[in-house]
Amino acid sequence: MKRTENCLAKLNRMNTALAHGEPDKVPFSDFFWLTFIKRWQEELGLPKDASPYYHYDLDWICTVPNMDPHIKDFEIISDNDGDILVRTGFEALIRHRDGSQMPYFEHFETDTIEKMNAFKFDDPWDERRFFKGGDNQIAGVSEVITRNSPPWVDSVKSLHPDFPVYGSVCEGHELGWRIIGSENMMMWMGLYPEEVGRFIKRVNEFNLELVKAQIKAADGMLDGMVIWGDVAYVNAMLFSPDYWRQHFKPGVKAIIDYCHSKHLPVIYHGCGNASVIYPDFIEMGLDSYNPLEAKSGLDVVEIRKQYGHEMGFCGNISALNWANASLDDLKAEVLTKLNAAKGGGYIVQSDHSVPSNVSAERYEFVVDLMKKYGKYPLDLGEFDISDM
Repeated sequence: MKRTENCLAKLNRMNTALAHGEPDKVPFSDFFWLTFIKRWQEELGLPKDASPYYHYDLDWICTVPNMDPHIKDFEIISDNDGDILVRTGFEALIRHRDGSQMPYFEHFETDTIEKMNAFKFDDPWDERRFFKGGDNQIAGVSEVITRNSPPWVDSVKSLHPDFPVYGSVCEGHELGWRIIGSENMMMWMGLYPEEVGRFIKRVNEFNLELVKAQIKAADGMLDGMVIWGDVAYVNAMLFSPDYWRQHFKPGVKAIIDYCHSKHLPVIYHGCGNASVIYPDFIEMGLDSYNPLEAKSGLDVVEIRKQYGHEMGFCGNISALNWANASLDDLKAEVLTKLNAAKGGGYIVQSDHSVPSNVSAERYEFVVDLMKKYGKYPLDLGEFDISDM
């Protein structure tokens, strides 16, 4: 399907920014909690199919194919008045209660080192991942349980005329902990470092094939790739940076290298403060790092000063401030952080995703700031930092 002129302008905007050039304006988009979208629709009196991406003409969008190691529908173990227990294709038991923001991972079937060693993956090239509807954990288990997601390629086709569309994949830790659990992942790294390393190598291989199959299935409709990969918490890495470099980094590098061979930029989404490995991402040629959580003490202006234009950045607008700060303080944060967009290389988004405690009015406040101040050449007035 032919792309609109507006879409082509967005694509040029994204690609220019990721190449550290200044396009017409600073790219702006986000990830949205479903509960935010519901609140936003209600507060603005919009229909239930209204989307912030279309309503605000945002600059890019990410899609999620079926990454489950085992392709299967959710098994409903119990459903008691909104307290739902499901088993997924990761062979995990996940509990979700109405009113809770996120689900609780109750049990992982792969709960011994022997089971980890014996774990088998379904074919990453299986066409059901891309061309059939159904259940999958990454797209279907969040603050709500979503069943029977549409075929991924249909979603890509529907978005392709209007947005730069990115695919997505997990890296080794993000996919691996969903199979064996975070506690086991941390503990077994210490107790069985080589066995976990061999498992992660198999996960890395699975992820790379998912990327190759996804790009082929999209048949030219993808404009980039997001790698999901939380390896840090608020203060530092979850585990040794040296262990990450030995076992997880090769999988990330292989994905970046393959995407670049297909002329697709890569955005890495990693929560927490993983700044100790930013030089590794620069070495691998990563195009942009997201989300730069402000609550982890990260400031994109200071990071830009440290690394210059060796790597792009995406995010860092505090979701907590977006929800709760005075409008003067919120304006000051957005305009100050826009200094990081000088010379390109910065995409404005929240510092994780937009949650339900952000009102429609406050979301639109930032939209209006971007319309007024996000155009090149940047004129940030009293918030301009001259030594950027």
